[in-house]
Amino acid sequence: MNQLPSIVEIIQLMLAPGLMISACGLLLLGMNNKYSLVVNRIRLLNDERRKILHKMDDKDFNYHENVRLASILKQLDALVYRVMLVRNAVLSYTVAVALFVLTSLSIGAEEIFNISRLNTLITILFSLGMLSVLSGVIFAAYETYKGYEIVKFEVAAEE
Repeated sequence: MNQLPSIVEIIQLMLAPGLMISACGLLLLGMNNKYSLVVNRIRLLNDERRKILHKMDDKDFNYHENVRLASILKQLDALVYRVMLVRNAVLSYTVAVALFVLTSLSIGAEEIFNISRLNTLITILFSLGMLSVLSGVIFAAYETYKGYEIVKFEVAAEE
């Protein structure tokens, strides 16, 4: 006869996805900080753009103002794309956390109610969670690359 596992064993099984939840939490924290920084930079550039355009009402632009306005517009386009990448990474990590929570709950249900048919669902949920983490990492890596391109452009525009 199959003995029901102890509550300690069930908790141990349910904590395995919990480690991934913690890891995703750290990734989310970093990405949320990056999101705030990029959004703040967009707001600052938008404010500078508005001030330059406000000057246009008073007089014509000089060469340096034209160059700066073009630089700001290009940076804003790149930053909006970058913030979309950060958003996608955050959403991927959030979906991963949800999938790991569902995995953990499914493990608990499978052990408590002795439903061996949930093993396939548990494997699928955990695998989808890992794919979602991978997706978030890819978005985050690409966002880092795009951030470097923006910095290169900004430095080149200042020369």
